[in-house]
Amino acid sequence: MRKIKSRRRTTGGLRKAKRKGRKHEISRESILCKVSDFDKRKTIDAMGKEKKLRLRNAQSANVTDPETGETVTESIKNVLENPANPHFVRRGAITKGTVVETENYKARITSRPGQNGQANAVKIE
Repeated sequence: MRKIKSRRRTTGGLRKAKRKGRKHEISRESILCKVSDFDKRKTIDAMGKEKKLRLRNAQSANVTDPETGETVTESIKNVLENPANPHFVRRGAITKGTVVETENYKARITSRPGQNGQANAVKIE
């Protein structure tokens, strides 16, 4: 991360910019994935002609049972707990570490849906 200098000199005059901002230096507003009746993804251009997927709305999650190693797709019913922000529970936002209620059991999200376009979870209890 670059250190940002003041635009003013110690004398009070304005500094001239050495160069303009680069495309890879700009950031985007974070996209919160929310519980919905359908899956909605957004494609974003990344560096080097790459694409990134962002999950905007999530209907289902890939839930893995750690004891057996089996993975099934379960529909998400509700957000129960979110360690990132307690207000996300009210808003139904899904981030990494969120505890969600699925059809059969509770699961904790292990992926970052707003950054890799899918919701993966691990069964708890």
